[in-house]
Amino acid sequence: MGDKIVIAPDKFKGSLSAMDAARAMENGVLRVRPAARCTLCPMADGGEGTVDVFLERGAQRRTSRVRGPRGAWVDAVYARNGQTAILEMSSASGLGLLEPSQYDPTQTDTFGTGQLILAALDGGATRIIMGIGGSATNDAGTGMLRALGVRFLDASGTKIDGDVLEFARVESIDLEPLDARIAETSIEVAVDVDNPLCGPDGATRTFGAQKGATPEQIERLENALGHIAEVSAHTLGRDESDVPGAGAAGGLGFALLAFLGAKLLPGVRLIARECGLDELLCDATLCLTGEGKIDLQTLHGKTVYGVGTIAREHGVPTIAFGGVVDPQAEQRLADAGIATVAITPAGMPLGQAMRSAAKLLEAAAERAVSG
Repeated sequence: MGDKIVIAPDKFKGSLSAMDAARAMENGVLRVRPAARCTLCPMADGGEGTVDVFLERGAQRRTSRVRGPRGAWVDAVYARNGQTAILEMSSASGLGLLEPSQYDPTQTDTFGTGQLILAALDGGATRIIMGIGGSATNDAGTGMLRALGVRFLDASGTKIDGDVLEFARVESIDLEPLDARIAETSIEVAVDVDNPLCGPDGATRTFGAQKGATPEQIERLENALGHIAEVSAHTLGRDESDVPGAGAAGGLGFALLAFLGAKLLPGVRLIARECGLDELLCDATLCLTGEGKIDLQTLHGKTVYGVGTIAREHGVPTIAFGGVVDPQAEQRLADAGIATVAITPAGMPLGQAMRSAAKLLEAAAERAVSG
């Protein structure tokens, strides 16, 4: 009986789904090691592609029409597996739903993410797994909470429903109208960052600029989120704003944790648990993983590092394939016991490489295991 090889890549963004990448690797392996037992386990870290991983494993596809990050209606896809719903906030409130000219976190909110949660509850879900990568928002989850019934009130008792900067005026939070089903629902959140809500490493100062915020807007957003955190702590009797991951998705992590009682978990670990990766690795001799770009960010909660770490715990060597591999990341991953292989030939234009990703990955996998 041949060696068992577990193949657990993320998507190659813009080129291959996680399952397509896994199949390409398998094809390459079997060319030179036809007796190998390849077990495919497509992976994700909680960002875009998380729902696809569950759909490819047999979950049912569901679609809900919700408000996008700037109010335009979008069709958000989620997965359903029994009483578990798997959601991506990016499908409702993601940066990918906007043109670059529309990037402006003072004008975006997570209301559609709240509507997506409602759709899951309406469908009978009692357990929710949510990936929160790829957000266009920086509203501390106030939009999501409003969609679920929470009322934010100013000094006169008037409900605040404007953009996030308006919430610098909030004086009280009415939790009475919060959908009662939330209390009976288990919510686990796949998080790939450990930032707090506020401060120099918080949501706004770390991620605001890449979502389109100007320096002046960053200061105003930081003040608004700090005020929301203060009023929230007074309302709830506890302050969750410094919990690692509270700053994920522009503070959506904070709202999920503080108001909905969600558990924030490392994304790769959560997805790996749901996919049974630990069990698959128990008797494996090699693990293959990969993602479109392997760089220093890979070492901070991304799939390649997470899968390699889990494999190492089982004594299984790992080879990670990337469209491109940053030399610094290559060394850091090597130190962690993860070998890296860049699949793109030197000088090949990006567009051609992306169109040829399956063939390039297949050939790279063939070379990597032929020794």
